[in-house]
Amino acid sequence: MRTQTDWRTVLVFRIAAVVFSLLLSACGRVSNQVVIYAAQDQVYAEPILREFEQEAGLKVKAVYDSEAVKTVGLANRLLAERDHPQCDVFWGNEEMRTRQLAAQDVFRETNGWAALGYRSRRIVINTNFISIGSRRGNDADQTSPAQNPPPHVGGYDAPRSLLELTNEIWRGKVALAFPQFGTTATHFHALKQLWSEEYWLAWCRALAANKPFIVDGNSVVVKQVARGEAWIGLTDSDDIAAGQREGLPIAALPLTEETLLIPNTVAVIRKAPHPGNAQKLFEYLQRRDVVEKLARANALESATAATDTTTLKPNWDALLSDLETTTKQLNEIFLR
Repeated sequence: MRTQTDWRTVLVFRIAAVVFSLLLSACGRVSNQVVIYAAQDQVYAEPILREFEQEAGLKVKAVYDSEAVKTVGLANRLLAERDHPQCDVFWGNEEMRTRQLAAQDVFRETNGWAALGYRSRRIVINTNFISIGSRRGNDADQTSPAQNPPPHVGGYDAPRSLLELTNEIWRGKVALAFPQFGTTATHFHALKQLWSEEYWLAWCRALAANKPFIVDGNSVVVKQVARGEAWIGLTDSDDIAAGQREGLPIAALPLTEETLLIPNTVAVIRKAPHPGNAQKLFEYLQRRDVVEKLARANALESATAATDTTTLKPNWDALLSDLETTTKQLNEIFLR
């Protein structure tokens, strides 16, 4: 006959066996997943990640950023987690923050990150008020649109340069996202290199003084321009394409030397919790067929690497070394 102690021992072992089984099951679930921080818009990223799940047999846990602070929010989170990473893969929607993270050893040392395809920063116009074509006389001959809105389509000629956005004619008619975040920030930083600090500061102050709408994100810029609240906006090509699919009265101005081409980026985090799964997702997002899907959805303007020679070519090392100073200058000028 078994003693009371025997039954207690059996019970302890049974409980231990159940706990061990649950732990194994939990480990199995964890090892079968990959965590991605995605700055790419969820509407574009989610279908791609679901297809990866089906193909790879892995569960993707995706964390997306809000449009207002993209990609800065995710970058700051990765920096905060650097000593105890929670993320496996970072999917960026622009290059500057990715290079910043790489410089601070957030990504693995070898083959840490890659660029894929590109979008572009564009001037978007409301075609009910502005036309793309030759000018009708001098700028001085054009009445301020805020005072005398034209009754006919395309009444004012589109600006040929970002420099013109400080002209009185566009006072209160320009929209842009906060220039401290996302692709707008990268564009402003790159323009500082193009024009020199003195010229750039003068332009930023004149632009701010011209009463622009500063809104939460590039898609909001497009909507505001489409409604006619602003007639001109600084935004991204994918947001313009999305608005055109909706039939909005908008158009993008052509590429110039002030245009910034902005690739997506994908990176593997140093000491990623699931390194093998991270590598699979890293390779998947770079596949030609996957990048082409993003291009067909207009999440990217092109599936190929940016090769245009007329657009901005930032010196990234110099830009990153000046990142903190430039951000402080933008805060002083545009935060109110």
